[in-house]
Amino acid sequence: MDADGLTAQRIVQQMVENDQREALTDGDRAAAFQQLAFEGLSVTAIARRTGTKQKQVKTALAVAENRAAANAIQEHQLTLDQAAVLIEFDGEDELRSDLIQVATTDPAQFAHAAQRARDEKSRAKTKADAEADLEGRGYLILDVDPGYYDTEYTRISELLTADDQRVTVENIENLDGRAAHVRIYADGDANISYFLRDPKAAGFHTYGGTQPKSGPMTDEEKAERRTLIANNKAWASAEIVRREWLTTLLSRKALPKNAAVVIAKGLTIHRQSISTAAREGNEHAHRLLGLEPSGYFENDKLVALLEQNPGKAQHVALAVVLGACESVTSKQTWRYPSSTNRDYFTQLAAWGYGLSDVEQIVTASEDGSTSEDAGSVSADPGAAD
Repeated sequence: MDADGLTAQRIVQQMVENDQREALTDGDRAAAFQQLAFEGLSVTAIARRTGTKQKQVKTALAVAENRAAANAIQEHQLTLDQAAVLIEFDGEDELRSDLIQVATTDPAQFAHAAQRARDEKSRAKTKADAEADLEGRGYLILDVDPGYYDTEYTRISELLTADDQRVTVENIENLDGRAAHVRIYADGDANISYFLRDPKAAGFHTYGGTQPKSGPMTDEEKAERRTLIANNKAWASAEIVRREWLTTLLSRKALPKNAAVVIAKGLTIHRQSISTAAREGNEHAHRLLGLEPSGYFENDKLVALLEQNPGKAQHVALAVVLGACESVTSKQTWRYPSSTNRDYFTQLAAWGYGLSDVEQIVTASEDGSTSEDAGSVSADPGAAD
C-alpha cells in the first residue's frame, strides 16, 4: 500500500478500536472523517470503510469544515445534526449561542428552537425585502404601526377621494408624506399598512363610518399582545417540526405497539374530526405518507398505495387518523384546545415526540377554556401574529 493508503487504514483502525472501548463523540468522528478526506478518500469510500451512511459522512465533513460548528461540537459535545444546524446561522453569533444553550440544557427542545430560528430568519428577510422595495418607491418606513389613535399619520383605509371612492395605494404612490408599516404574520406572509401624513392636502377625507380614535393600549394589553404574537409564531414553527416527526414515524417498518388502539379511538371517540377530514380528502394523511393529495376527480391515492403495498394497511389507517387530528389544529389550538387536541398531543408525547413549550399548553389545559394565562415562549414586541 502507498503511504496515503496506510495512513487512511490507520485512522479507520483507530476509529474501530476506540468505538470498541468507548464510543467516539460525534466531534471525534467528524475530525476523523475530515482526516480521511485529507488522505484522498471520497465520501463513498469513507462510508464503506467505516460502516457509516453516506449522509452522515457528508454531514460530518460539513461540520468539520465550518469553524463555528467544529468548535461547538468539540467544546459542547453537540451531536452531528445539532452542529450541522449551526452552519445555517453563520454570522449570527447570538442565534448560534441560543441554540447551543438549548442543545446543552434541554436537547429535547432543540428541533423546535432550530425551526423557530429558521422561521425568524425567514421572516426577517421577508420584512427587509418588503421594506427595501417600499423605500425604493419613496415611502417612509414606520418602525411601529401608528394605530388608529395616532394623530400624525392617517391609515389610507380610513380615507375617501373627492368623489367618495376608497383611497388605494395607487392614489398615494407619488404623494409627499406617504409612509408604510410592514408586519410579518406567523405564516411568514408580509402585511403592509399604508399611511399618509396630510390627507387633506391631497384632497382626501375620512369616510363617515370611521370609528373614533381610541387611546393607546395599556401595559397589560401590550403584554397580552406580545404573548399572543410569540405563541402564534412558535406554533407555526412547531407545526413544521411535528409534521416532519410524524412523517418519520409513518416511514418506519414497525409502528408503535398501541397503533391499533389509537386508530380505533380515532374512528370512534374522535370520529367527527375523521369524518370531516375524509370528506375533504384528508390532505394531511397523504402528505404524511409522502403523497400529493388526490384531486377532486382523481381516485384516492391512498387506495393505490394499499393496492401496491397491502402490508402497509395499518400505516395508511394510522395516517388517516393522524392526518385528521392535524387538520383540526391551528394557531388557535393553544388558546382553545379541544378534547381531540389534548388527546392527540398527549399521545404524540407518549410516543416520544418532544412537545414544544406552546404545545405543552394544550396538554396542560383540562377544561378546554382559554389558556392565555399560560406561559409563552420568548416574545418579540416588534413581531406580528
